[in-house]
Amino acid sequence: MGIFSRLSDIVNSNLNALLARAEDPEKIIRLIIQEMEDTLVEVRSATVRTIAERKELERRTAGLKRDEEEWERKAELAVTKGRDDLARGALLAKSRVSQTLHETEMQLAQLVEALTRQNEDIGKLQAKLNDAKARQRAIVARHKTAANRIKLKTKLYDERITDAFARFEQVERALDEAEGKVEAFDLGRRPALHEEFAQMEADASVQEALERLKARLGNRIPPTSAPQPAKP
Repeated sequence: MGIFSRLSDIVNSNLNALLARAEDPEKIIRLIIQEMEDTLVEVRSATVRTIAERKELERRTAGLKRDEEEWERKAELAVTKGRDDLARGALLAKSRVSQTLHETEMQLAQLVEALTRQNEDIGKLQAKLNDAKARQRAIVARHKTAANRIKLKTKLYDERITDAFARFEQVERALDEAEGKVEAFDLGRRPALHEEFAQMEADASVQEALERLKARLGNRIPPTSAPQPAKP
């Protein structure tokens, strides 16, 4: 993988997505930071070489411009001396220099554009690196906390807890059976004396309420037919 391909992957990557896919966030964050730092060193080294190449092209461009001006001056001199043949030769040489100058200037423009992109990428990568370093300590702390909580829950949730719940359910079932036996003893037994008096008083209260209702309704109550004696 080339330097700039790897740089693009890192700059465009989502740090949270990388961490979400990692089994060990502490390890992956160290690897990400190391990769960023290594790439940053390589990109800066490449940028130094690009700057040196730009300076060389700038010097070559300046020299070609001087040559172009010199051939122009010689052509003018030849014309003033009546040497059209020399003037034509000087203009031809100037034309060649001008073509080379044009090509060199195009190369320089492309190099300057590439250098600008490199500087932008370096800035983005540096920002990513700073963010990763700033979050490294927090990520490591969160990972350790989560690991400790998992360990604690795993330690607490063992067979002893399961056994305790099972024993508790056994106790509840035993109590249910005991209460059921008590209710079974009460089924079919004759009511106690106080219960019979309570029932009698309740019946009397209902009868009194019925008599008061009949007295209030008076004549609106239809006569009750006497029951017919049963035939033998």
